[in-house]
Amino acid sequence: MFVFVAMVAVAAAVGALAASGASSEYAGLEQPSWAPPSWLFSPVWTILYAMIAIAGFLVWRRHGVSVAVGAWVAQLALNAAWTPLFFGAGRYGLAFAEIVLLWLVIGVTVTLFWRISRVAAVLMLPYWAWVTFAAALNLAIWRLNA
Repeated sequence: MFVFVAMVAVAAAVGALAASGASSEYAGLEQPSWAPPSWLFSPVWTILYAMIAIAGFLVWRRHGVSVAVGAWVAQLALNAAWTPLFFGAGRYGLAFAEIVLLWLVIGVTVTLFWRISRVAAVLMLPYWAWVTFAAALNLAIWRLNA
């Protein structure tokens, strides 16, 4: 379990480093009326990252290193890459393209997990839903700030 928690912690740390000052940057962006306040992101991601780690561990414990675990690693790497693109580089369009790819890889991961552990797949669903929302928010911010 430690390895999965550590991997998620690294992804979270990459995001946290890239997002230093993100709260003020986020507040300075033109946003849609439905955009959440910046304080909401940290607690949501804390819960989601815990669920992502547990899901990966459950699949690994049942099936070992596999295509499903590879998909889990791929989505985690894409997750870590989004924040530097959006906040670090201010590349909202590129970040949107990246989050669409992330969304697709999460879908593949959920599908592969479902075949191995339905619990693990279900643990990934709130994350997939949040990334769906985040992609819509990314698109709206990109369009409003172009």
